[in-house]
Amino acid sequence: MASMVDKVAMTLVRRRIASLGRRSTTLASPGRPFRPPKSSSSFHVVSQRRTPRSNRKVARHQAAPPDRGSVEVEVEVTDASPSTSEADKGDGFAGITLAGVPLTPEVSAIVLVYFVQGILGLSRLAKDYFVKDELGLSPAEASIIFTISSVPWLVKPLWGFISDSVPLAGYKRKSYLALCGFLGAGAGFSLCTVVNDVPGAVLAFTLGSLSTAFADVVIDSIVVTRARGESQALSGSLQSLCWGSVAVGGIASSYFSGSLIETYGTKYVFGVSALFPLLIAGAALLVQEEPADELSSADDAEPALPEEEDESVGGQLVELGKKLWSVGKQRRIWAPTAFVFLWQATPNPGTAMFYFTTNELGFTPEFLGRVALARSVAALVGVGVYNGYLKNVQLKKMFFWSAIVGTALGLTQLALVTGYNREIGISDQFFALGDTVVLTVLGEVSFLPVLVLAAKICPEGVEATLFAALMSVFNAGGAASGALGAALTSYLGVTAEDFTNLFWLVLICNMSSLLPLAGLGWLDEAEKEWEGEGEEVVALKEGGSD
Repeated sequence: MASMVDKVAMTLVRRRIASLGRRSTTLASPGRPFRPPKSSSSFHVVSQRRTPRSNRKVARHQAAPPDRGSVEVEVEVTDASPSTSEADKGDGFAGITLAGVPLTPEVSAIVLVYFVQGILGLSRLAKDYFVKDELGLSPAEASIIFTISSVPWLVKPLWGFISDSVPLAGYKRKSYLALCGFLGAGAGFSLCTVVNDVPGAVLAFTLGSLSTAFADVVIDSIVVTRARGESQALSGSLQSLCWGSVAVGGIASSYFSGSLIETYGTKYVFGVSALFPLLIAGAALLVQEEPADELSSADDAEPALPEEEDESVGGQLVELGKKLWSVGKQRRIWAPTAFVFLWQATPNPGTAMFYFTTNELGFTPEFLGRVALARSVAALVGVGVYNGYLKNVQLKKMFFWSAIVGTALGLTQLALVTGYNREIGISDQFFALGDTVVLTVLGEVSFLPVLVLAAKICPEGVEATLFAALMSVFNAGGAASGALGAALTSYLGVTAEDFTNLFWLVLICNMSSLLPLAGLGWLDEAEKEWEGEGEEVVALKEGGSD
């Protein structure tokens, strides 16, 4: 379990850069100063237990909303992996290696897909300006659109289930990768050419999210399958390569997302961004995969077990639901899960702040690109601070002080709203940039304990499946946060021109971040279970295995 938690903490960085969401190109959200954008993240909790061929499991990477996170679900595969052939695990092209990993065709595909995940951040700031300037939407209306378009990230386990159970054109991996690439390109080109109204924008944004979320599911399954049976060093190198590919794309796109908008406009940025998903379609040609019908024939040749399970898609889905219900109804599971939802679901005024900084303070796209770049780098610093100094701190203590310190620092955003920073001689740009860096570091430090908690409460045998469900609940909390923020923005009458009540919006959202502290008692059983596991380990060391 300890190694699982460490792996979760380490791989947050890749999720954080890969899922730099809509709010990552604006100022740090004053209502949620201590939490990073809820986006598509990658979390790997991979079981290494060996099981008989007919029942072998592999943890499948799934779940998280566009701007925030991803998870894994446990699915059945056979030893004849559809994603990776032994021949492809060779020495690579002429002995070339990347981050210690031989550069084979399939590794090249992995690098391409993860790089695209990062570089697609190029269009996120363009979406903000598109709905504000070209569609003329209010902050509340824009929040609703972005919440709706995040739905594909809320159900990532479903995409993994479809990929595993329903072959497309005879394949379970490469065909879906190609489809996702063309789907993402089509959504981007439509924004560049024909989309000029709200329904079209909602459809294009949602299809783009579906393309990225589904491709993330498929490529992560290939990574997990490829890492199975390899040494720990090589598996770690593969994860580092994945993170590095996303980081290069994400950090590079952060700055240029603003400068390109300022020079050429949003339509141009959408057109450029639409080219990158085609790399995902091209990467599908590099994936080593046996046709699904050949794998089925090999499975049929094996002797039937006395009690056959329902192998239909519906039957597998029903069994998955029963397993989740039997585990989730236990208090030690649902109580911490409820806390995680509350922790993420408090209202967020991020969209209103974007309108304020651009319409009222006159922040340019180029400057907001710099803010996004600073946020990306600060996120890495936050992860390093947690891993180096805070990962052994008790969870309840981490959540308590994260809420207190985060709320206190978040109140500094009120200085920007009222103009007090200018009265003391600090420019808006300098204040915003510095505040963003500090709040982003704290956001990462306070977000990692959520992942640790999710890993801790997953019982043995259903780790990946339940972790996927927990991250879906977490992502649902993020969607609720955006919806509540939109409702509060509308109620207080904050619009694209009227920011009279923005002070109260920021204050209410920021103070609401203290509300989840009322549920800290729900974490008691998770803490007791963690302590109990530690006592069991000590007993085994002292008394032996008998």
